[in-house]
Order: sequence, then C-alpha cells, then structure tokens
Amino acid sequence: MVDDPYIFGQIAAANSLSDIYAMGGEPIVAMNIVCFPSCHDMQVLAEILKGGFSKVKESGALLVGGHTVDDKEPKYGLSVSGLVHPDRVQANSTARPGDKLILTKPVGTGILSTAMKEDLVSQEVVDKVIETMVHLNKYAAMSVNKFEVHSITDITGFGLLGHAMEMAKASDVTIEIDSKNVPILDGAIEMAEMGIVPSGAYNNMGYIQDDVMKDESVPESIEDCLYDPQTSGGLLVAVRADQADDIVKDMLANGSIVAEVIGEVKEKYENGKYIHVI
Repeated sequence: MVDDPYIFGQIAAANSLSDIYAMGGEPIVAMNIVCFPSCHDMQVLAEILKGGFSKVKESGALLVGGHTVDDKEPKYGLSVSGLVHPDRVQANSTARPGDKLILTKPVGTGILSTAMKEDLVSQEVVDKVIETMVHLNKYAAMSVNKFEVHSITDITGFGLLGHAMEMAKASDVTIEIDSKNVPILDGAIEMAEMGIVPSGAYNNMGYIQDDVMKDESVPESIEDCLYDPQTSGGLLVAVRADQADDIVKDMLANGSIVAEVIGEVKEKYENGKYIHVI
C-alpha cells in the first residue's frame, strides 16, 4: 500500500484505534502486535513502530508494550483498549428511521492504492490518499456525545455499502445512500472508469448485492467506489435528523477532514432490501 515504513505504521495505528471511536469510546492503552522477519533491516521495523507510536500519542492513549513474532512477511497492528460510559456505548445495531447519515472520510482509498502500485496517479493524489488513511477518527468522534447519535460504525474492508448494510440489517431498517453526496477522493472515479478496481470491491459486491437496490442513474464507476474496501476509513454516524447540520459543523470545527450528510435511515422496505443507492 505504501513503501514508507513510518507512514505504514501510522496507517496501521489509525486503523486500529478506529474501533474505539466507533463505539463512542476514548482509547486508553495500546499494545503493538508485530510480525517481522529477523533477517530484515531492523531500522525498517523501528520506523514502523515510530509511526504507530505517533498516532497512539496523538490519540491520547498510552503505548504499554506489545508482542513480536519472527515471520516471513512484515505485519503490524495494535490491540487497543478504551473507556466509555455504559449509557453512551455506540453500536451499529441501533439506527432509527428518520436518522440522517454522516460520513467522516472520503472513500476510494482501495481503488487509488491499487492505482498507486502501478504509478497511475499523481503525487498530489498519493499525498491525499495517505492524508486520509493516517487521519484519526478522533476528531469526528469528539462530536458524538454532544448530539443525539443513535448508531455508529467505521468503514473498512467491506466498503461503505458493506458496512452500511451491517448497520441496516442489525437495526432492521433500510438505508438510503445518495451517491451524489458521498465524498470520493479525487482520481478514484477516473481509475474506476479505467477498470482499476481491487478484487475486494467485487468480493464485497458479490456478498451483499442481493440486499442492495440501485437506481439506474447511478454510474458504474460510482458504484465501484461505494463497494471499494477502505483502509482506515471514516465513521458512518446515524444522528437525529434535525441535528445533522449542527453535528457536521461541529465535526469540521474539531478537525475532521470531511463530514457530509450522505443519506437517511428509512423504515425497512417491503421488498426486503437493506440498501437503496440513489
């Protein structure tokens, strides 16, 4: 995904911390989990760990150690523990009809990471992809307890539609996504039109397409972006409708790179579909 070990560590840490924010919590402690070949340059490992530590520090948590395994392929992640008041635990199963849906990072990192491997995008696009992946969901999550938020999930490997479907199915509702309002990284649509789409996007589509209905007006390239697997993606937040504009403003004021109203929670459709892309 990236060649710079420091950035690799930052992305892995931001991704690991995200689950705490998605449950309304605050990260408290983190432990490194490292697989690394003993014959490899240890300076590379040092840079990975430095990158991870920078994001743990930014989150306000403490890095308290970790575990290492001698392995052929470098792997890095963190086990993160956090705290949340029992009355404020957020789940992906409690979205309510009428809620507005907020997305806090643009999608398209999977498509663009695939394109980056073949040097098909500009350095400006590469920098934006990296900026998106290393950005902590901390800043969007700072707004959660100020408003009537009913449900949260984070957008990762199953893509926006996959994780939205998890929320819809668990909440027994239908989620309507307005594709025109979904923030998409510059260059992602162009790459999708060229067929530069990771296999994970097609796997996601195959897994949930029976539960999804899509208006004919939605271009295939946009659909690909909605199924695109994300690394360290944003939060999908279901909030009381009359508070949607205010929480967007608050998230942006806190430093979230994006906060967009992208859809609405509906009563479950009679046809049984959980997702409707318009």
